[in-house]
Amino acid sequence: MTIDANVLLQAASHAAAGQQYPKGALYLVATPIGNLADLTLRAIQVLSLVDTVACEDTRVTGGLLRHLGLDKRMMAVHQHNEAGSAQQVIEALQQGQRVAYVSDAGTPAVSDPGAQLVARVQAAGLRAVPIPGVSSVTTALSVAGDTAGTAFHFAGFLPAKGAARMTALDEALAWPGSVVLFEAPHRIDDLARDLQTQAAHRQITLCRELTKQFEEVATLGIAQLPDWLKAQPHRDRGEFVLVVHAASAGNAPEGFSPEVLALLKALAEHLPVKQAAGLVADVTRLPRKALYEQALRWRQSDESA
Repeated sequence: MTIDANVLLQAASHAAAGQQYPKGALYLVATPIGNLADLTLRAIQVLSLVDTVACEDTRVTGGLLRHLGLDKRMMAVHQHNEAGSAQQVIEALQQGQRVAYVSDAGTPAVSDPGAQLVARVQAAGLRAVPIPGVSSVTTALSVAGDTAGTAFHFAGFLPAKGAARMTALDEALAWPGSVVLFEAPHRIDDLARDLQTQAAHRQITLCRELTKQFEEVATLGIAQLPDWLKAQPHRDRGEFVLVVHAASAGNAPEGFSPEVLALLKALAEHLPVKQAAGLVADVTRLPRKALYEQALRWRQSDESA
């Protein structure tokens, strides 16, 4: 369906024009993560007012502006040139221009470029104004139903491979609340297997293609995640947001055998908790995170005695 751009701009002006939009300010504008209808009226109003739109990819943002019937000067500010381009933005702001910054999708500077730009703008004594909207992080958390997750840790994209990836995953899973991860389609199977090895007893909510036509949201045990991905040929496509549910009594693993507990306890008395749990996990193929939690409980009990 084609939307009349003039009608849309008029609606945005009617709803949001009463707000103050100072000159010489950088506006961090959240854009849709897949569904164009999620663009807020205030975001449209700001994009219509600014002199320049700094953006992660001019091709992506150019399409959005054309849809709105807007013709704006654009400036590429992405992960490879953010530090250098920040000075151009600052100079425009010092001349009294309004500048918007948008990433390709979602809220800027959340696992996307923008943080360096904001820091440089603020260090120059200039104002950065948030224009809130869609975030895939909060969108996924809202449908996770993680009743034990009273707080969350945003881990975003893990390192691509190697020891750095496993270390980052270990550290994320040590968080006691919900953990939000991003993953690309070509690595989702690897992530599913890593999670199965280290946290098979926990629940996970997987969100694929959020807000788009073929959106899929599923909550299941991590132990079932690799099989779930293989059940349909399309399930390894698209962008993924995953919420690992908080560890709780409701998703605790079956009790370990006396032999496993004895081995873990013996190692934990002489080694760091993480190393002891890792060795037992390597030998037994039991969930690394659950072993770590058990050894940590022993260590904390000993320290408080």
